[in-house]
Formats: sequence, C-alpha cells, structure tokens
Amino acid sequence: QVRLVESGGGLVQPGGSLRLSCAASGSMFSIRAMGWYRQASGKERELVVRITSAGNTNYADSVKGRFTISRANAKNTVYLQMNSLKPEDTAVYYCNLAPSSWGQGTQVTVSS
Repeated sequence: QVRLVESGGGLVQPGGSLRLSCAASGSMFSIRAMGWYRQASGKERELVVRITSAGNTNYADSVKGRFTISRANAKNTVYLQMNSLKPEDTAVYYCNLAPSSWGQGTQVTVSS
C-alpha cells in the first residue's frame, strides 16, 4: 500500500517562499506521475502542478513562473518550490501519486 507524507507547510508573508516535500513509500514510484493539488477553504480541490515519469510538467496558470515541481526518484520524493507567494495561495496542499493515492495534506498560509 502506498503512503504519502507531505511536509514543509507553514505561515509565510506575501512575497515569501516555501518548499513542500512529499515522500512516498512503496514501489514503482519512478514510473508514475505525481502532482500537487490544493484546496482553499470553501473551494474545490484544484490541480497546482503535475509531473510525469518523464519529467513533463503541467502547471496551473495561477502559479506559472512562481512554483517549480521536481522529483528525486532515488528518494521517492517530489518537491514543490513556491516563490513569490500570494495570499490567494493559502490552502491545504495535497500530494498525489497517480492515479489515486493521496497524502494527508499540509497547510500553507500566506498572510502578513
């Protein structure tokens, strides 16, 4: 059974940076797509960015140029570097291992 554990969330001021990590247990990590999703209070969960096993990425327009996803297959880990954070980035961020494995989520709050 796959287990995903996110870390790195917290409170940051607008314009600041955070790096989220998602460590996955189990096998076949390197051949599966991974993604970061987020859910703000009162809103539906939305895709932030997805990365395929080949390293191809798909970013939401709202985060292009500010967020960067990367993966370290040897560590079964995917990262999300978030720069120039805005209050509207506030949400619970979830890691996904395709097709349907989810982490518990980590809160990101952008506020002064």
